[in-house]
Amino acid sequence: MRKVYTSRFGEIEVDEKKIVHFKNGIPAFEDEHEFIILPYEEDSPYYFMQSLRSPDLAFVLTIPFLFFPDYTFEVEEDTVQELGITNSSQVFYYTMITIPGGNIRKMTSNLVAPIVINSDNMQAKQVVLEKSNYTTKHRLFPESAQKEG
Repeated sequence: MRKVYTSRFGEIEVDEKKIVHFKNGIPAFEDEHEFIILPYEEDSPYYFMQSLRSPDLAFVLTIPFLFFPDYTFEVEEDTVQELGITNSSQVFYYTMITIPGGNIRKMTSNLVAPIVINSDNMQAKQVVLEKSNYTTKHRLFPESAQKEG
């Protein structure tokens, strides 16, 4: 176990086996190599990906298939090799969420750059999908749901 201080969660104990390793960091955060994924709440579709290096750096994630059941893409062979993936059951997929102006009704998910994690060795990579019909800002909730309230 490793103790890590975070600005959002205070001091937390992190199981070394649950640390997600990004060999080359993530785009725009190339110096960030170790993260822990924490649930927002029990049974929530949201997660925090907290940096173990920078106490103030945490990303909000979701499992994209919960909101976009038809979401599909191919992981390129070099990524499969880099992460040591041998079968699809060992892979977890997340996408980053943006909350514009703090308005959760307008949350979007970046479907162009999913995070791929090999759960066997905890190696991960944020991949950028080439020639994709997806965008960096797919709304999680339809426009019609926002007119209420």
